[in-house]
Amino acid sequence: MKKRLTLFFAVFLLSFAFTVSEAGAKDLGLEVLSENDGWAAYGEGTTGGAEAEKENVYTVKNRKELIQALGGNNSTNAANSTPKIIYVKGEIELNVNELNEPIDASYYADPHYDFDAYLEVYSPDSWGYDEEVYGPLEEARQRSQRKQQEQIVVNIGSNTSIIGLGKDAKISGGSMKLNGVENIIIRNIEFEAPVDFFPQWDPTDGSEGNWNSEYDNIQVINSSHHVWIDHNTFSDGDYLDSKSGEYFGRPYQQHDGLLDITNASSYVTASYNVFKDHDKVSIIGSSDSRTTDRNQLKVTLHHNYYQNLSQRLPRVRFGEVHIYNNFYEFSKLSEYQFSYGLGVGIESKIYAENNYFKFDWNVAPSTILKDWKGTSIYESGSIVKGTGKHQFVDLVAEFNRVNAVQFNENVGWKPTLYEKIHPTQAVPALVKAKAGAGKLSSKYDMKKKNN
Repeated sequence: MKKRLTLFFAVFLLSFAFTVSEAGAKDLGLEVLSENDGWAAYGEGTTGGAEAEKENVYTVKNRKELIQALGGNNSTNAANSTPKIIYVKGEIELNVNELNEPIDASYYADPHYDFDAYLEVYSPDSWGYDEEVYGPLEEARQRSQRKQQEQIVVNIGSNTSIIGLGKDAKISGGSMKLNGVENIIIRNIEFEAPVDFFPQWDPTDGSEGNWNSEYDNIQVINSSHHVWIDHNTFSDGDYLDSKSGEYFGRPYQQHDGLLDITNASSYVTASYNVFKDHDKVSIIGSSDSRTTDRNQLKVTLHHNYYQNLSQRLPRVRFGEVHIYNNFYEFSKLSEYQFSYGLGVGIESKIYAENNYFKFDWNVAPSTILKDWKGTSIYESGSIVKGTGKHQFVDLVAEFNRVNAVQFNENVGWKPTLYEKIHPTQAVPALVKAKAGAGKLSSKYDMKKKNN
């Protein structure tokens, strides 16, 4: 609490020094998470780089400058815990060479990797579905994927704020990795999902096999904690899944998640973000067998806009996850067809309140929840709207009515860290007006207007 008060006092003094023309605007880099705003407010809260000295405040316009601001060496930047504020100006493309030129699969491909040969060797007609693929071609694929990973995955250290300037800040073609770190703020940035040039064929994944890719837009892993992800926009951008086609009768999936929180990470708040045009959106907890995730994965998702997505909104294992005042909107015309909304995984403890689900067809409300070996979910205040009037729906009761598996609402906890839960009827207008990148006013916008 003492640290929080000190930071707020520092922000007050800096704000007092603004000129009259800037008096109504904010420096987003100095903003910290409010003290009741979700799980990331737990304990001392989340302050990011608000304590940064002047020499550790940067404005970056390309990948090279971003890596330098984070510490200078991408392979060791995760260990750089110096408080820092990094402002993103314009678009930063991460899938580029050292001259900031775009690069493609040929840049990363191992000399022994041949995609046509890969398809021939691992075709289900010859390989079958009983064992995972292995051998020289799979090893070459893995080497190719690791080379791409070294280039497009950006490691972020503790005590960092990454803030988009104005209305057009964007990071595309790469992944932001929070690995064993703490106290991170990421706000006001449009993210375009990275494309994995080397997906793996796994014939044992499901009854028909699946192509699996790497690289989440933002991955929070390995006991990372106190993370605030706010007012960002996430999507597949111009590279929709349909561009990749199919092989072995299965979609050649080149995207992974948009925001994944796994491996005992905790105290995360994701608020006022837009997630759109994507398949697998968010997974909280990566494995049924990772029992070390018990008592971790404490996450709040509120006032987010989920638009034209397929699944994992989110899918949860183990975690105490508060999901409230989110707006879910789906169209039959989207190539990303709705599969399910909230995934109830093993030992998950979802507490869902006042969420609004809108479809342009009459969806069966029983499909909004999905059983992934979980038993409990608390849910109240949900509205579902199809082609007629909206109506309040008990999603647990609807699920239980048509499924052999029966959910109960005994999740064993009740959220206390929230500022306000709005009436469900107000959620669509409120979220559409405020969620996403470019919706926050700042000193930067004021200066552009005055110049």
